[in-house]
Amino acid sequence: MLKRLAALTAAFVVAGSVYAAADEWAEKMKIVDTDGSGTISRTEWEANWTKLKLDPAPTFTAMDEDVNNSIDADEWAKAQKMAKAFPEACKSSSESWCPKQY
Repeated sequence: MLKRLAALTAAFVVAGSVYAAADEWAEKMKIVDTDGSGTISRTEWEANWTKLKLDPAPTFTAMDEDVNNSIDADEWAKAQKMAKAFPEACKSSSESWCPKQY
């Protein structure tokens, strides 16, 4: 019984951290989506991306998969994964494209 309780508690902790990260990115999208349309235009991105304090920040072109000059919620979610994966990939790489701090 104690093992089940510990496993359940661990699952809630992990789920909570995933939701917290998603909420953080949802808030970041609101910062950039200045017109409240639910999408980010290239103009909004260029004017506001520095407010996000992302290191590294994905480029608009990399996020805009359907090349419609707008980033929707699905593309934003993929950008979140891309931004988190980049430092991890750099830690295990010696390629010149990785910044030295990773």
